[in-house]
This record gives sequence, structure tokens and C-alpha cells, in this order.
Amino acid sequence: MEQRRDVQIDLLKSLAIVLVIVVHTCFYWDPVGSGQWVQSLLLGSLARPAVPLFLMCSGALLLRPEKPLPLKRLLLHNVLRLAAAMLFWAMAYKLWWLIQSGFSAAGLWESVKEVLLFRQEFHLYYIHIMLLVYLLLPVVRIFVKAASERQLWYALGFWWLFGILYPTLLPFWPFSLLTGFPLQWKLNMTYAAAGYGLLGYTLRRHPLPRGVSAALFAGGFAFVFGGTLLFSLRRGALYEDFFEGMSVGVCCMAAGIFCLAARARPSERLCSVLSWGSRASFCIYLVHVFFLYLFQGWGYRELALPRLLLIPLVGAAICLLSAGVYWLLSKIPVVNRWLI
Repeated sequence: MEQRRDVQIDLLKSLAIVLVIVVHTCFYWDPVGSGQWVQSLLLGSLARPAVPLFLMCSGALLLRPEKPLPLKRLLLHNVLRLAAAMLFWAMAYKLWWLIQSGFSAAGLWESVKEVLLFRQEFHLYYIHIMLLVYLLLPVVRIFVKAASERQLWYALGFWWLFGILYPTLLPFWPFSLLTGFPLQWKLNMTYAAAGYGLLGYTLRRHPLPRGVSAALFAGGFAFVFGGTLLFSLRRGALYEDFFEGMSVGVCCMAAGIFCLAARARPSERLCSVLSWGSRASFCIYLVHVFFLYLFQGWGYRELALPRLLLIPLVGAAICLLSAGVYWLLSKIPVVNRWLI
């Protein structure tokens, strides 16, 4: 079974979960423009393709026409598993906060209502997106199976124009002058996430040359880092629009990384590590915020260490602790199938 795994996808998912932790470990408390602040911005910009990479991996795996995906299995396995994990871990975080603030029956009931109304921990938004992406899969798979190469690239072009480029330009003149229906031309971020799946499927079949991939990544990083730095200095506060997953720079970075990884040939030993990391990535995503809150409570953001050292050290500790949770939970029946 290990030999049938997609090594490049394992590499991308393992990298993506590390980048997620870096995104959440970064902080911007230092004065805007200071050396410490710029170091955080550098790491935060590098890590922004994390969620798009996860979406692209899902598309590369699940949109293949040769891979059967019956509707019954999609709904009763993929969708149901995601929903169960979302509700369980959303409630786990609510209990965490209840214990911190003082447990009560009224607080417990309020927490249950908040979970059912999707007022959940901040990072669980990804599961909400994935639920819709999964529900759209039957339609997208029909299109992928029937579409010619030209139609496939046309669909990607439409997604890029109205899901990535147009939303990025809207805050700026002259697009900022638009009113009425033209403002609705942009694709909603949640539904536009399905476009990343289509991009992953297409680039998995037709990876870009190394030089083009490297240029895409470098150009995207320059856009994210340079644009955020420039507008933050003008405002005197962090400007976050270029951090969005549905922005030009982040999309270019994700596409570049995806295509570079598609040409990677890890050693046999590294393949085993990446396979484990890929399988653990969902659980790490779910639980790492517990450990993030612990480190925040211990005041890691107040330390005077260089951010280029502090953030990777704390991120590595969070990643290892979260991986340990996966190792434990993966041995528990039912839990290892439905909740991680």
C-alpha cells in the first residue's frame, strides 16, 4: 500500500501542515517596520500557501476520473467524517475554554449552541470550506471527465480572473470606484476554493517547468512580502489583504511550490517519513491550536529572541506535540477512523 501512495502529495501535505503552524505561530506585536516585525513578516509571507496547498492536494487526488468516487461513499465517508471531526473538535475547544474560565451547566449549554451555529475555533474554517468542496466534487468530476484540455484551461482562467485577480484588485483604484453588480462578479472565497482543487488536478498532470515554477514562487513571495511591507508602513499597522489565500501572490506561490514538489524524488527512507506526516496532517491541523494557546499562555511572544529563531522553535515544538497526539489517537479504534 505504501508503494501506491503519491509521494509528491505526501511531501506537499507534510509541508503544508508545517506552514499552517508557522502562520499561526507568527505574530506582529513589534513596531511596524522594526527588524523583529520584518522577520515575522518574512516567515508569515513564506507560509501563506499552506491552505491552498491542502486544497490543491485534494483536487489532485479526488478529481482523477480513473479513481471511482461513488456518491454514497463521498457522503457517508468523506463528508460525514469531516462533519464528525469538526463537531467533536469544535466542542473540545469549547470545553477547553470552559475549564479555563470556570465550568458551569449554563456555559456548557451555551457552548453546544455555539458549536451547532458554527461559532467555532478560528482554524476550523478550513473544514467548513472542505465540506463545500466535497459536496461540489460530483459536479466538478463530471466536468473534468468530459472537458477537453482547452475547456479545462478555460475554466482555470475564469477562476483565476474572478476568484483570484479581481478580488485582489478590488480594494485599489480604479476598481475601488465600482459599485452595484460589478462588485458581485468576484467568486465567493469559499466556493472559489474549489478552483484550487481544479488547479491541483491540472498541474499534477501538467507540471510547469522548474524554472517557471521557481519564478512563480519567487514572484508570488515578492508580491506578498513586498506589498504587505509597503502598505503596512503606509498605514502604520499590518496590512493583511495580500495574506489572503485567494490573492495573486499566494496563488502564485502555491502553484510554484506544487510544481516543484511534483518533480521531487525523495529517498525511500524520507518517503516513509512523509507518508506518516501526510497521514498525521489532518490531526495536527485539528489539535495544534491547543498547544499554540499553551505557548501563548507561557508568554513566548514576549521573549526578546530574534523572530527568525523564536517562531521556528515554537512552531517545531507545537508540531512535535501535535504529532504525538496523532500517534496516540491513531491507536484508538473509531477515533482513528472518524475524528482524526
